Amino acid sequence: MKAKATRLVTLTVVGIALAGCAPSTGAGGNSSAAGDQGNGQGTVKMVLWPGPEGDAMSKVVAAYNAGQGQKDKVKVDMALLSRQDTFSKESTLMAAKSSQQDIYFVATYNVGQFANALDPLTSVDASNYFPVAVDGLKYQGKQFALPLDVSNHFLLYRKDLLDKLLSSKSQWPAYEAVATKAIGEKRDPKPADQWDWNDYIAMSAWFSKSANPTSPTQYGTILQAKNLLFNTMIWDDVLWGEGGSWTTPDGKANLNTPQALKAVNVYSTIYKNGWTSKDSSQAEFPETQAALKAGSAAFALQWSAGFAELNDPAKSPQVAGKIAIAPVPGQKTHVHALAVALNKYSDNKAAATKFLNYLATTDAMTAYAKAGGIPAMPSVLKANASINPAFDKIAESIDKYGYSEPVFPNTFQAYSKLAEVLSGAWVGQQDGAAALKDANDELQKLLG
Repeated sequence: MKAKATRLVTLTVVGIALAGCAPSTGAGGNSSAAGDQGNGQGTVKMVLWPGPEGDAMSKVVAAYNAGQGQKDKVKVDMALLSRQDTFSKESTLMAAKSSQQDIYFVATYNVGQFANALDPLTSVDASNYFPVAVDGLKYQGKQFALPLDVSNHFLLYRKDLLDKLLSSKSQWPAYEAVATKAIGEKRDPKPADQWDWNDYIAMSAWFSKSANPTSPTQYGTILQAKNLLFNTMIWDDVLWGEGGSWTTPDGKANLNTPQALKAVNVYSTIYKNGWTSKDSSQAEFPETQAALKAGSAAFALQWSAGFAELNDPAKSPQVAGKIAIAPVPGQKTHVHALAVALNKYSDNKAAATKFLNYLATTDAMTAYAKAGGIPAMPSVLKANASINPAFDKIAESIDKYGYSEPVFPNTFQAYSKLAEVLSGAWVGQQDGAAALKDANDELQKLLG
């Protein structure tokens, strides 16, 4: 961090339990009552985690403390926890009804779990944000957090290879033969933005040497099939794209369905036929990046944050300039937001709300984008496409294709449980229908 920024913001990297931090303005310690508004001035203590989000927010906080914060008579102190245990430490504080922090760091996938320790944001303007990002931070109809970074998925693909196939009609009969064997029907190759999940399977076969010895890549794709909660979010795109979802309209578990079985079979068909590396069973974000960077896979479903690195000649010399973005086949992408929320037991809520109102402005989120964040504001992303060429595509994709999974107290646990139960079926080691029945039963338990 630059020296100037250091003078403007007190940034504490916390290596011990957050309960050891100094108390916030007000009574401090633990509060059995539901906090206090305070006098609207003084120090506001906020939790974030390290990495791109923490780095970007440190600059926004520094700017606020030097500018608008002077007018508001508010100073923000930000504590960075480790990425591994931020939420568990916050959960401990919430259970103790602690007032030591005023603003918590939360996410779409745990806001339902934390809602009882948060105040709804009734006076913060959320109109600049993607509606799906805001909706994912609502629980029982109330908004409990303010979006910061937004995450979604793309189909990242080798444009050079696909363009060559599309322009070489002499190869189409061979492609049609591979597609017929792979999916049971004759298909011509299509531009990536027109793919459905059968096209994804067929292309996986075509760009794999096992099905097409002339393929320029060893494998068509790489699947993020490791038993990991974030991989459930990727697979959910297939589920939603096939017309499925986690729940019925009345909130009952809904995974024991033909649509869900199709979604499992997309993965298992590709894996069992060798159109992805066997290492896919242990793959997540880094392994997907590595496969695309090395040129061993022609395309993959990947988090939008991965594109910038793949397009950087210094970081990805083999493929930079050759990777393009398309919507996820099926035209559905999971969306979640990292976010900040007001501690229900804070003794300085009025001052904290001033800072949250500042964060909800396009000026604050423009500064956040320029510092490395991916703000959940479409206008900011579109206006700053020169910073990250994916920003325009992120805005378009989320607006057209974004969805969020149901928010309930056990959403986080549901992602983990579904990965645990389904990951074996994704790679063909378990029967898909049986795994989905078990997943449905487990999801219903978590729904209550």
